[in-house]
Amino acid sequence: MRSSFRRIAPLALALLLPTTARAQDALTAEIERRATALAATVAEWRHDIHQHPELSNQETRTAALVAAHLRKLGLEVRTGVGGNGVVGILRGGKPGTVVGLRAEMDALPVAEQVDLPFKSTVRTNYNGVETGVMHACGHDMHVAILMGTAEILSNMRAQVPGTVVFLFQPAEEAPPLGGARPMIDAGALTNPAVEAVFGLHVGAGKLGEVAVRGGGITAASDQFRIVVHGKQTHGAFPAGGIDPIVIGAQIVMGIQTIVSRQINLSTAPAVVTVGAFQGGLRENIIPDSVWMIGTIRTYDEPMRKAIHERLARTAESIAQGSGATATVTVTRGYDVTVNNADLVARLTPTLQRAAGAGLFRVSDPSSAGEDFGRFAAAAPRGGVFVSLGVTPANKDWKTAASNHSPLFEGDDAALPTGMRVMAGMALEYLRFGRVQ
Repeated sequence: MRSSFRRIAPLALALLLPTTARAQDALTAEIERRATALAATVAEWRHDIHQHPELSNQETRTAALVAAHLRKLGLEVRTGVGGNGVVGILRGGKPGTVVGLRAEMDALPVAEQVDLPFKSTVRTNYNGVETGVMHACGHDMHVAILMGTAEILSNMRAQVPGTVVFLFQPAEEAPPLGGARPMIDAGALTNPAVEAVFGLHVGAGKLGEVAVRGGGITAASDQFRIVVHGKQTHGAFPAGGIDPIVIGAQIVMGIQTIVSRQINLSTAPAVVTVGAFQGGLRENIIPDSVWMIGTIRTYDEPMRKAIHERLARTAESIAQGSGATATVTVTRGYDVTVNNADLVARLTPTLQRAAGAGLFRVSDPSSAGEDFGRFAAAAPRGGVFVSLGVTPANKDWKTAASNHSPLFEGDDAALPTGMRVMAGMALEYLRFGRVQ
């Protein structure tokens, strides 16, 4: 019996593989057809969301738009998950496991400078400063892509072997808490229990290019605040006080040497950036104090701790040397987002098909911080986070404005690729199951 099985098994396998390939090709073709048919509608959703951006933890309009769409598709919908989060549950027509797909909904306090028909004109007061509100990180595209993906998969429900959980997250731009942890704590990944989570992020890059890598993909992102306490005096008599502005400037320069001179960058890259420096009210008054805030990006936990220690030591020592004091507070934010390397290997052919010829590559690690890592860390099989280039074809993607810039621009032509990526990853995982 065993010898007969050995002779038959290779033949059976040879007959099975072409059938599997044909089934895969048919699914890919159906996803592509549906994504193309939805492109104009998804672009309209994107334009509407772009024109009505909402800051972190204020995403009520966007959440309502998403929830209404998911209900229209017949999904089970939960709202108010971990704040303004929305969870949609699609139960497929065949038994199987559970996969999650995530998109963020919040915008940034940035005044848009791109001249678009759907340009944002929303204004707000942020940290005491009046400014615009803009989807400068591309979350409008993420939401529209995932709404379209939900429609594609719901219309293919009979072919879905398992369950897809759509995670629309608030407050990704609000570290250190963010929006993923509150959603997880509120049960977004349970009932049904999500095994693996996939996400996508748009950015400046060749239009439609899909990029991914196994292992660390985005950096740990921490915040710091330094307050320099001096002694106020008349600007004409600086010797009568202790100038925190000059001392603060020395601290800004001093902490630049942490990465360039105190850290072994052969182990992993790191970044320390001062993003704001404020103090004083008049040109002829030396103030009593100044403050600065910034970010630390790392990929290595020992290096992360070392930079925190050196930041405090450098600031405090420079201040003390000039007769001032410095109070340093470092707040841990998002950890490194880690892609499951086995899942990346399994999903790479799917991503290559979704991107098309010549538009797939292995990505480099990014020094950006990302809340998606908390979803990936909470899922038993981890996650995969994919990048999608969205620079308009008539612009040089190599010099295009990056995310968070008032000049950041995404092309609607990338939306169908995003839907193919998200729908393809979900179906591929559900069809072939776990990666041990």
